[in-house]
This record gives sequence, C-alpha cells and structure tokens, in this order.
Amino acid sequence: MSSSIKKQAVNGTIWTLVGYGGSQGLRFVGNLILTRLLVPELFGLMALVTTFQLGLILFSDIGIRPSIIRSSRSTEADFLNTAWTLQAMRGCWIWLGCWLIAWPVSQFYGDSRLLWLIPLVGMNGWLSGFNSTAMATLLRDLKVAKLTIFEFVVQLISLTVMIVWAYFSPSIWALVAGNLVNGVLKTVGSHFLDPNHQDRFAWDKAAVKEILSFGVWVFVATAMMFLANQADRLILGKLFTLELLGIYVVAFTLADLPRQIVQRLSRQIIFPVISKYAQELDRNSLRQKILHKRWFLLMGLSLLVTGLVCFGDLLILALYDDRYRQAAWMLPVLALGLWPLILSITVDQALYAIGNPKFTALGNFLKFGYMLFLLPLSYSQFGILGAIIIVAFNDLPFYIPISFGLWREKLSCIGQDLIATLLLVGLITGVLFIRYSLGFGLPLDELQWNLAGL
Repeated sequence: MSSSIKKQAVNGTIWTLVGYGGSQGLRFVGNLILTRLLVPELFGLMALVTTFQLGLILFSDIGIRPSIIRSSRSTEADFLNTAWTLQAMRGCWIWLGCWLIAWPVSQFYGDSRLLWLIPLVGMNGWLSGFNSTAMATLLRDLKVAKLTIFEFVVQLISLTVMIVWAYFSPSIWALVAGNLVNGVLKTVGSHFLDPNHQDRFAWDKAAVKEILSFGVWVFVATAMMFLANQADRLILGKLFTLELLGIYVVAFTLADLPRQIVQRLSRQIIFPVISKYAQELDRNSLRQKILHKRWFLLMGLSLLVTGLVCFGDLLILALYDDRYRQAAWMLPVLALGLWPLILSITVDQALYAIGNPKFTALGNFLKFGYMLFLLPLSYSQFGILGAIIIVAFNDLPFYIPISFGLWREKLSCIGQDLIATLLLVGLITGVLFIRYSLGFGLPLDELQWNLAGL
C-alpha cells in the first residue's frame, strides 16, 4: 500500500506544481494587464469585498471536504450525499450573511459601493454550496490531474471575461463579472468530474454526527484563520486609502507565492497522503516520513523566498508603472516574513490528519491578537513602514502553538526548522552581497524614495 500511496503522491505533486505554475502564471499575466486597465483604488475596493466574503466562508466552515478525505465512510453514497446537503445549507447561510453585513461594513469604511458589491460577489458563496463532492473525492484518491485541468480552464475563462470587460469598460464591474463567471463555471462543471456519482439531498444521522464532531475544531480553526490572515486588509482598509491598499495588495500577492504553493500542496497532496499513512504507521515512522519529504519542499521554497526577498523590488519596477512603485520596497519585506508560516503549513496538516486541529486554532487566535494590537499601534508610531513590518512577521505567533502541538503528538520538526532557517539566512546574505557588489544596490533602496513621496 505504501508504494501505491507514494506513486500517487508523486504524480499528484507533479500535477499540483504544474497546475499551480500555470495558474499563477495566468494570474500574473492577468494582473499585469488589469493593473494597466484599472486604477489601484478598484483593487483595494475588491480586496475588501472578497475579504468579507472569505470571512463568511471560513466562519461557517465545518470541515466537510476534510471529513470526506479522511473518513472511512467516504465511499458511501449516503455519507457523500449528506455531506453535500450540509454544504448546500452552508452556502445559503453564506449568501444570507453577505446581505446582513453589507450595510454595517459600508458604513464602517464609508463607501456606499460596498452595500451592493458584497451581496453581489457573495453569490459565489451560495453557488459553491452546490459544488459536487467529486472535488473532494478526487483529492481523497489523489486524482489531481482532472481537478487541476478543470480549475485551470475555469480560471482562464473568468480571467478572460475580466480583461475583455475592463478593456471596454474599465470599472469595478469587470472584476465582479469575472468572479461570478468563475463561480458559475465551477459549480456547474464540478458535476461532470465524476460520472459515477450524482449528488442528491440526503440526511444520514450518523454521517452528520461524524462530520460535525470533527468539524467543531475545524470551524474554530478556520474562523481564527480568517481573523488572523485577513486582519491586515480589515485593519489597513481603515488606516490606508483604497489606492494605497490596492498597491499593498499587489505587493502582497507576489510575496504570497510561496504560501500559495504550500497551501495548494497541503490541500491536494500532503493532507490526503498523511491521512492514509496515519492509519497504518506509528507516530515515529510517520514523523520520519514527514521529515524526509518536507526537507525537499523546504529547500525549494527557500530558493523562492530568497528570489523574492533579493529581487522582488526589481520585479515590481520592471513590470508595473509608477502608480505601484511603493510596492517595490513592500514586496521584499513581506516575502521574508512569510518564512515562519511556511515552516508551519508544511506540516500542520499532520494535526488535521490525526484529528487534532485545536493547535491550529490557537495559533490563528494568537496571530489575530498580535495584529489587532500591534498593527494600529505600529502605524500610529512609524507610519506605513511600521505597519508593513508588523504584517510581514505576523506568523511568528502562529508558529509557536503549531510546533508545540506537533511536539505533543510526537511529530516535532523543530530541529529541521532551525537548519532550514539557517540555510535561508545564508542564501539571502550571499545573494544580497553579490547583488550589491555588482552595483544593483539593495532591495530597500526604494524605501526612501517612496516614503518621501507620501
């Protein structure tokens, strides 16, 4: 069985990386085109809208997809149909929530456009409730190729809609239309992924009990994850202008590439694989397998982080016009700060796989408290630079309980973390020395110019 899982994992990893590379390449090209067609303010506005939609999604997450992946009943029609029924009910709640929060959010941020944008874009939450459970069963069986191709096609079509709309009518409607097209295509198309299963409404009490018993901590963990990961946009949306928030989003999107890679691998490969191994291996053997596979992942990610830290400013200056120049110094700082999160999320799925996600919830709670207290304080004392530094290193409070939880479960990776971090520091130092020696300066040289222009 182990050799079969390994083969599936290798194939799945290849497809995940190929799909992610294609997806991010498409997203990057689309971003470059859209930033030339639309003003930065619209990206800031849309960032607020999607943040609140994501909040409702995560605040209603009861772990339906993870339950399908890890449950021994996940091949039973009654279990899958009950999971789909719960998912559909959740989708309705998400859209209702969008209507309920639209007015207070628009009042808080002083922008009447949020009053209709939040419910409109929130339709995607309702649509996602009717996504086929095939999207989870394909991950359970590590059949990543079909899912990867499907998601890429949906992304391509929705991005094309955005660009064409923005070309003829450069307004917020271009971003809204693309998002809605994405939701419709994903919902309808997902039901053609697996011809052997058709979702229908059902209610199996044992299945409901199993999903909800596991989902309690998933709900807490994901709710805290939203508060922790989106606190920057929620708070900066009040502190920054929408234009500056849009510039920050551009920098963050590029700096966030390593995290996006790990999350994609975690969702599609790491969690299903660890779930399978956890059923047949003792803790020490499971830990050794995790450490072995994780090392190669950390090495690849350290190279990516080094590239973004050392050359991210040049990337911004080369690809974006002067309206986005402030993002040049933000990107290297944000990229460096992601390293503690990378160390955490390359292994935190092990806690989910063994049914103990409470340490993830605690980590996100501490991260949210850190942001809630330090971000406004730092901005008031040190301005934009202080705010960006606090955001960059907001994953340190998350790392601590994750590491403690893994130690408690005899899956500790602290020794490997220290070695990988020392390697990263050495790589960054060496590359920066070479860059400076060649006369290209340092990544933060743009900081003085940008701050002077504020």
